[in-house]
Amino acid sequence: MVSTQLLARVRYACLLVPLVTVLAGCDLSVGNLTERATEEWTRSYPLAAGGEIRIGNTNGRVEVEGVEGATTVEIKAEKIARSATETGAKELLPRITIREDAQPDRVTVETEKMNGIMIGAAFEVRYHVRAPKGAVVNVTTTNGGIGLTALSGKIIAHTTNGGVTAKELTGGIEARSTNGGVSIDFAQLGTERVSARTTNGGVTIMLPDSAKADVTARCTNGGIIVSPDLTLAVTEQSRRRLEGRLNGGGTSIDLQTTNGGVRIKPRQPAEKAG
Repeated sequence: MVSTQLLARVRYACLLVPLVTVLAGCDLSVGNLTERATEEWTRSYPLAAGGEIRIGNTNGRVEVEGVEGATTVEIKAEKIARSATETGAKELLPRITIREDAQPDRVTVETEKMNGIMIGAAFEVRYHVRAPKGAVVNVTTTNGGIGLTALSGKIIAHTTNGGVTAKELTGGIEARSTNGGVSIDFAQLGTERVSARTTNGGVTIMLPDSAKADVTARCTNGGIIVSPDLTLAVTEQSRRRLEGRLNGGGTSIDLQTTNGGVRIKPRQPAEKAG
């Protein structure tokens, strides 16, 4: 006969297995993680004209800067491990792994997820990328912002907890965030579609005075403001939606937020000069 104590152990094990499965790979950081260990990771890859760069991250900011005339992708990543003790931080650091796959027309770099449960520890990887100006850029991160500067190729930038900030763009972009704002500054508006969406945060777009675009802006809890310095012919307008043609119409621009406002304004003199 099976004892009552044995049956209790079996039931406990059955409950524990799914719990461990759910928590596997989670970061359960508890307490003051005052100690840290860092390591720098650098790579350089050749990239064909019009090639693609993919950066996938979990925790940490990603910055991509376009370089005129460049034919290589330069990546500098800072691995950061945090713990309550110096020993804990140093032991965690080697577990931060970056996977790379370099092809002539595509470079993929991704922070690998950790297996198991982390209690009293945390990690992040901060990427700074210098890329050919016309490269296609695809960046995703979960906990961290995305910064983009001086790029002319198509851009996809998705983050969950963090904002997207883009400056001096001349190509199309699809920017997405859940908890964070989206701000995009165009040195010149091309023909590729522009899309900026977030759930909790504002959306701001800055355009040259001469930009030609078909604009759609939507919000749920917030306002839509268009600078009077821009020549926008409004075709539909309500509290939560606006459609119009900027300087006669042209490139498709779609701006959307749930909890936040939408701002459409011209570039400032400092931005034009910068």
